[in-house]
Amino acid sequence: MSSKSTHGPGRVLFAFVRHWSRRSPAGDDAVAEQGRHVLVAEAVGALTGRGIAASVNAVAHEIGIDQSGASRLIKSATEAGYLSMEPSQADGRRREASLTSAGRSMLKQARHWQEQVFDQLAAGWSEQRRRDFQHAMEDLIDRSYELDTSTTPARR
Repeated sequence: MSSKSTHGPGRVLFAFVRHWSRRSPAGDDAVAEQGRHVLVAEAVGALTGRGIAASVNAVAHEIGIDQSGASRLIKSATEAGYLSMEPSQADGRRREASLTSAGRSMLKQARHWQEQVFDQLAAGWSEQRRRDFQHAMEDLIDRSYELDTSTTPARR
């Protein structure tokens, strides 16, 4: 896909997502594992930030993978010290993930890197264009969550 195309905005958005979903260097298992830790920590942070308990099922739904895959990600991030799993206060039979101080620190570093990458991608953009892009993406994300909650049963 060229940098300027006649493709619709949806196609362009998904091309961008595909491109960035495979940025881990081939064969670099340590980088890939760290990326998975960031992914699951971001999911836990996003869920709890929206007032949703970060159960294994909620994390699976947030990331868009099956429950067993989310369970493995959570286990790995917990073993690495980025997450902790505790019984739910609402239902002691369930367990919920939360970020540890190491997890919050890792996310802070990851978010710093994300801002650096965006700065490189948007080099030459005006501050107004940067703000417009940010607001448009926030609107898409908010609408995505609205559509998601209106089409799926409530998670407990």
